[in-house]
Amino acid sequence: MIQSKGYAAQSPETDLAPWTFNRRAVGPRDVQFDILYCGVCHSDLHQIKNDWFPGIFPMVPGHEIVGRVVKIGDQVTKFKVGDLAGTGCMVDSCQVCENCKQDLEQYCLDGNTQTYNGMDRDGSMPTYGGYSDTIIVREEFVLHVSDKLDLAAVAPLLCAGITTYSPLRHWKVGKGHKLAVLGLGGLGHMGVKFGAAFGAEVTVLSTSPSKKEAAKELGAHNFVVTSGAEQLEAVKGSFDFILDTVSAPHDFNLYLSLLRTNGTMICVGVPPEPAQVAAFSLLGGRKSLAGSGIGGIAETQEMLDFCAENNIVSDIELIDIKDVTSAYKRMEKGDVRYRFVIDMATL
Repeated sequence: MIQSKGYAAQSPETDLAPWTFNRRAVGPRDVQFDILYCGVCHSDLHQIKNDWFPGIFPMVPGHEIVGRVVKIGDQVTKFKVGDLAGTGCMVDSCQVCENCKQDLEQYCLDGNTQTYNGMDRDGSMPTYGGYSDTIIVREEFVLHVSDKLDLAAVAPLLCAGITTYSPLRHWKVGKGHKLAVLGLGGLGHMGVKFGAAFGAEVTVLSTSPSKKEAAKELGAHNFVVTSGAEQLEAVKGSFDFILDTVSAPHDFNLYLSLLRTNGTMICVGVPPEPAQVAAFSLLGGRKSLAGSGIGGIAETQEMLDFCAENNIVSDIELIDIKDVTSAYKRMEKGDVRYRFVIDMATL
């Protein structure tokens, strides 16, 4: 066992606090890396509060992890001590099902192993995330990180980045397409950056008029205030794709009406309640309502390489780990541009 220190929630009713725990020893195919930065995702808060499903406590959150390799197993071939490394939302999968064999480990038919709030494949111990000093991950689920970019700003790419990159690549969004990004937060700002980088005409749909200039700075070509009936009417039936990043309840039918014939609305946000979708919202224009999770390991590496080549990172606010609870409160209010990242040197 390897002793580790981090911040954990002891129960859904408690705030995060310092906690010392054990990780497994480094096995033949494992990579251990000391964590330099870890992004703060809204799902971290949902999981420590049991908003989605019963959690495994004590819980150490964090799945946007960047660090430096300190030890490798004797069968590891892709990493060496001193390399920069990253890990996202999953640390293992069955590796043998139809999806895993197609580099779709995120959709493993036996269920992938989550970076935290999960159990190791053998069921021997819980997984603990990146709000900690070090982590041990199977080599196949460790990613190479370029030294060309600000490492702190790279961390959110491991979730917010790949969550928006993957659907845009899957639906081949690019030049000649009109893409609307619904919501301008941690996910939305990356959707804008990728959409613009892929050559699409990007429009931000937002309830906040104050975000217009920020949207343009991120690369958006247009901005529509969704609380304004006149502006919405002007863009009805005009988008090929809508990337829906909103996790608050909202009217899917309203946004489906903004799609062109054969248009697709892709949900990557996770509202707390099921949406009500009228059949006519889909039938009138042969429209599609789709969803997408993160990407597989190969696609995530592709995304990191693309970002290194095109100088794309997340816009972040670097914080001390002792301030994570206050950061959660600000995150709930949308008071962050656009992702908090923990400097693990402050642990």
